[in-house]
Amino acid sequence: MANAFLGKESEFATEKQFPLDLYLCETCGLVQLLDVIDPETLFRNYVYVTGTSTTMAAHNKAYAATVTERLGLGKDDLVVEVASNDGSLLRYFDSHGVRTLGIEPARNIARIAREAGIATVEEFFTSTLARELRDAYGSARAIIANNVLAHVDDTRDFLFGARTLLAPDGLLVVEVPWLGKLVANLEYDTVYHEHLCYFSLTALSQIYSAAGLSVVDVEHVSVHGGSLRVYASPAPRESGTASVANLLAEEAAAGLRNPSRLERFARDVSRQRSELRALLESLKGDGKTIAGYGAPAKGNTLLQYCNITSTMLPYTVDRNSLKVGCFTPGTHIPVLPVDTLAVRRPDYLLILAWNFADEIMGQQAEYRAAGGRFIVPLPVPRII
Repeated sequence: MANAFLGKESEFATEKQFPLDLYLCETCGLVQLLDVIDPETLFRNYVYVTGTSTTMAAHNKAYAATVTERLGLGKDDLVVEVASNDGSLLRYFDSHGVRTLGIEPARNIARIAREAGIATVEEFFTSTLARELRDAYGSARAIIANNVLAHVDDTRDFLFGARTLLAPDGLLVVEVPWLGKLVANLEYDTVYHEHLCYFSLTALSQIYSAAGLSVVDVEHVSVHGGSLRVYASPAPRESGTASVANLLAEEAAAGLRNPSRLERFARDVSRQRSELRALLESLKGDGKTIAGYGAPAKGNTLLQYCNITSTMLPYTVDRNSLKVGCFTPGTHIPVLPVDTLAVRRPDYLLILAWNFADEIMGQQAEYRAAGGRFIVPLPVPRII
């Protein structure tokens, strides 16, 4: 599992593995995993926190301002975030004077949010919980769900819950990595066990309709390699904005429901693996030293699929203290603190958190000025 970091070498022999196969539903166009791991295993103790990235901080600040302005939120309105993590986004809603409530099942991460003053419920979001929250806190003007809908096995129940908790004039605002970008840019490292679904707006529209929600608007956002921000209303609507119709047409033209298009994607991914391995092996053969930057979940898909172990990549570094001192799942590469780079000075850094490549290269300006070089692995391995 992509976030199942190991604490010590003695755990290597008993590490569990699971299938990771991607499927297309030819009826509704949903791309998905069929093998589902118990969410108690995946999420109760979690190592991803949103508060370590300046890119995400800027995104969250603008996000809160956009939603607050769009709905005209005030001090009596409630914003609920599902999978609120460490409360980084809700803190910006707090700054607008809006009431907030986080829903976060990872106990260790929920504790961080509460310590920061964000009221947080330690539960998985379901339609049953939604009724309980509505009775306890009142209806929500906005429900935010960022990068969580793909984690949910019973998607329809989740959306029923959102409809139950929303005020009649409220909005469900969901961000999901977009299948269009995943396919076009070979972002196959987005595929891991936590992500059960890989959404197009085409598939989302059908799922929302089944749950009694109307898609009223959609925006492209740049985070996580290219995502969609989808706005939905509990009130019946005949149609959404032109952006909805335009994107549906774009997806049809791109063939995102076409098995032959996704088969070509699979072939392209296989070619990328060969090219990345060839580049790393060439550099190693020339006597160059290589380290990784970042230990994101997506990086662990890439490392395992490309069979990049500690022999080729002796260590990676990360700013997340929950990962430092651990080993990457499957490939068993040590995760060290970022200041290791100043001491060891590798010739090349393989940026595993490539979706934050600009931020990382900016932080490592001194390393770059001293002759260090970066490898961005996707969509085509390239040296910067």
